[in-house]
Amino acid sequence: MSASKLDRLDARILLALDVNPDASALALSRSLGVARNTIHARIARLEASGALGSFTRRLRGAAMGYSLTALVSISVMQTKSHLVEAGIFTIPEVVEVHATTGDADLVAKVLAKDTTDLHRINTEILRLEGIQRTSTVISVLEVMPTRMQALLERMAGEDNPV
Repeated sequence: MSASKLDRLDARILLALDVNPDASALALSRSLGVARNTIHARIARLEASGALGSFTRRLRGAAMGYSLTALVSISVMQTKSHLVEAGIFTIPEVVEVHATTGDADLVAKVLAKDTTDLHRINTEILRLEGIQRTSTVISVLEVMPTRMQALLERMAGEDNPV
């Protein structure tokens, strides 16, 4: 099952887990009016397919002392992109990377303790073989964190067969 194959019941299960992440299959079964084995099988499929990310994705950087978030646009020498991608994964403060179109080839979400720490991380990124240049912006306020609830609510309300 891929993320694009979620159905109405999957959406209902995920919304229920969003409200109570510790809910047992039995509790979900009762609240959703679905057999416990069905709930258990659906959750197992969601996890196996990658539709459900790791638990650590819920963790906030500030809770670990990383109160500064920055987005680093990275231009890469195309023949060295594999080296850059391998190198970027060795930097723990780089918590997310997207390949992009436009002026930058990659955009990395970086967590830092402060601006001095961000400078150290940027220097580490720039030392990677294959980096042409970077441009960094600091997030001053997270206006809206990543959210899936509104999409799940829409999906849960659709008239898709369960």
